[in-house]
Amino acid sequence: MTELMYHSTRNKAERITASQAILKGIAVDGGLYVPEYIPQVDFNWTHLGECSYQEIAYEVLRHYLTDFTEGELRTCIAAAYDKGFDDAHITPLVSLNEQLHVLELFHGSTGVFKDMALSILPHLMTHSAKKNHLKHQMVILTASAGNTGKAVMSGFADVERTQVIVFYPKDYVTPIQAQQLLTQSGDNETIIGVEGTFDDVQAKVKALLANEELQQTLAARGFQFSSANSINIGRIIVQMVYYVFAYAQLVKRGAVQAGEAINIAVPTGNFGNILSGYYAKMMGVPIAKLLCATNLNNVLVDFFHEGLYNRHRPLIATSSPAMDVRVASNLERLVYELVDEQDTETTLLMQTLEAAGAYELSGGIVNKLQDFYVRDASEGATARAIKRTWEQHRYVIEPHTATAFSVYKRYVEQTNDRTPTIVMATATPYKFPRIVMETLSEVQAEWSDFDLLDQLHAFTGLPVPTSVATVRKAPILHRKIVPTTEMKRAILDALI
Repeated sequence: MTELMYHSTRNKAERITASQAILKGIAVDGGLYVPEYIPQVDFNWTHLGECSYQEIAYEVLRHYLTDFTEGELRTCIAAAYDKGFDDAHITPLVSLNEQLHVLELFHGSTGVFKDMALSILPHLMTHSAKKNHLKHQMVILTASAGNTGKAVMSGFADVERTQVIVFYPKDYVTPIQAQQLLTQSGDNETIIGVEGTFDDVQAKVKALLANEELQQTLAARGFQFSSANSINIGRIIVQMVYYVFAYAQLVKRGAVQAGEAINIAVPTGNFGNILSGYYAKMMGVPIAKLLCATNLNNVLVDFFHEGLYNRHRPLIATSSPAMDVRVASNLERLVYELVDEQDTETTLLMQTLEAAGAYELSGGIVNKLQDFYVRDASEGATARAIKRTWEQHRYVIEPHTATAFSVYKRYVEQTNDRTPTIVMATATPYKFPRIVMETLSEVQAEWSDFDLLDQLHAFTGLPVPTSVATVRKAPILHRKIVPTTEMKRAILDALI
């Protein structure tokens, strides 16, 4: 197989291998790494329907991580998708009716879809470090809206020659998210609250990753930055696997014929998960429409309808906090595709966004966005989706997943398109028990979020996952809080 190389969205001249792109995380120029092309694969769907998740993972990843040997890939896959998942299918597909299906992405160690990539990324990074003779310790620097941080720390806990620093917006996470973050016990991990929004945290982390002076300071002390956020191309590639797996399962159970198109509905914040779906479509998964669901922080709605990306709007705290984002970092990779892979044009647009807070695409480029249907879901629509899904299907969903159910309903009502659809369920309901129980039943004012775990179990019969239950009485280990201006100092304090 020809080796697939990678380059920055802002500089096509610098070509690096897959392992190097995974190690670097973000390019020196601030751009995001992308493969030079998306491999086209003629999948045998009947065969894949009989394959395990692990086998399908190898069939996908071998096309992208071409400087890894078969043995290395299979070792990483086996180590990642093991008994740490509470379902043998890894991502079980639940059919609510003939038309509507749910892919559960929350059966990993932290109860969110991030586990799908962050269970394997540490193993890929470790192999990448050896492959590239990395002499320095890796510093995994991550911004988290609440879910990513715990998944990163779970995946990288006590990994050799690796330090993990996670920043999160202290006022924009739920009590259970905070408890999962602050009780993390890895000896190589630091979690720090930040006074600001997720956008503030993410922007600062990206700037620090690209800060050459800071990189030199750390290198002199034996450290090297990388990232486990979805800006790392490794995460995007690994997430493509479950799109292939889901389609193969539909074929296996006769819900579609091999080659028949489906739609996918994805709750979207930083645009990483749905970008993986878009790449899977380009690779060969028969996806007709990508239904992109946002919450009231709906900057993507304007972008897809008008070509205008404008982050100048108030950040609204919603019941789906992981989607409370005004700057969707992974959109840069889609923009790069839309401008016909012109790195200079991509650079100009991203520099304009950074300087002015907004940019606008031409009408011709906007016309290329027909693969996507993008709408937002209000808080009321999100709650109604939770209630409706329980009443109609006796199936429990949490607020992020509910935005996708809401947008799916609007899409069908607007288009009358009855194409079989998979909704990506991105978190266990037990991560957000308050909004779920307030929607489905009565809640006593004095009940804490942890009391509501028991109430949700009693009401639905759904088992409380280990990923949530185990942190209930765990001791708080991380208490540091800083303003965004002190994040650089906090990194140095944690490492030096």
